[in-house]
Amino acid sequence: MACYVNNHPLVQDALATLRRTTTTTEQFRKATKRISHLLIAETTRNVRINPITVETSLGIADGFTIASDVVFVPILRAGLGMLEVALELIPAARVGYIGLERDETTAAASTYYSKLPNDLTSSQIFVLDPMLATSGSAVSAMDILRKVGATDCHLICIIAAKDGIRTFEKCHPNVPVHTSAVDPTLNEQQYIVPGLGDFGDKLYGTS
Repeated sequence: MACYVNNHPLVQDALATLRRTTTTTEQFRKATKRISHLLIAETTRNVRINPITVETSLGIADGFTIASDVVFVPILRAGLGMLEVALELIPAARVGYIGLERDETTAAASTYYSKLPNDLTSSQIFVLDPMLATSGSAVSAMDILRKVGATDCHLICIIAAKDGIRTFEKCHPNVPVHTSAVDPTLNEQQYIVPGLGDFGDKLYGTS
């Protein structure tokens, strides 16, 4: 499995804002949009394209248009923070939703909602999950996608833990992970350390 860490200075600047304990909810949301824009733009670098020509006011120019069926799948609820930017970048993309709830005692993920577009067999699918901790949610989401025929999948997260990457690789070795940081460990509550805390709580002001 490939794991790509985006070390672009703008990505790392936004990441520092997300990690900082003094960051307000408003600042957190803005930084989430900034980092999502950069991560998603880089991850979708290899979407399938078709060559075209377009007429300008001064002549004809060669160009490209997106040829693949792009599908974004945010894992609820934190993944919604990345979806708005994803659709700004690729407005024609289809969207699926997977809701997974983590048991705070066992850290196991259980599905409470799943709504996916039809016929994903030839789609390029990008799963949005900001925090890859134990990888339970990401693995479950990918299991759901595989069952409906999805084959070309990528996982985009903002922070990943080493343990989470290892577990995800064992379950889905052919799915690349794209992130801005790989943190060393998890604490007893299975949160990423140093991480940034609960992403959803910080995004929605529920902490």
